Amino acid sequence: QVQLVESGGGLVQAGGSLRLSCTASGRTRNTYAMGWFRQAPGKEREFVAVINYSGGITYYADSVKGRFTISREKDKLTVYLQMNSLKPEDTAVYYCNAGSRLSKTYDEYDYWGQGTQVTVSS
Repeated sequence: QVQLVESGGGLVQAGGSLRLSCTASGRTRNTYAMGWFRQAPGKEREFVAVINYSGGITYYADSVKGRFTISREKDKLTVYLQMNSLKPEDTAVYYCNAGSRLSKTYDEYDYWGQGTQVTVSS
């Protein structure tokens, strides 16, 4: 099993920035891909960003390209999501995820964090 613990959510005004962190523990050999999905009230969980083990490959949702940056620590166990130029539509619970392959699909991931709330006020 892999445990994922997120931190860094909060309330910010539109145009502001936040950085989310996610640290993996347990059977971390299953964390080739780590990333973030988000879920707003009344909506389905949607892909945000993902990064591979070395940090050399990243994918982003079109809605966050140019504003969000995903990165991975040298120890490979912690990933960050730097969120800049935040918009009210970015408001959601953000979930860290991990799995054995890079994917933008929710079902491909085996491990999930508990989620952290991000609220962007207008």
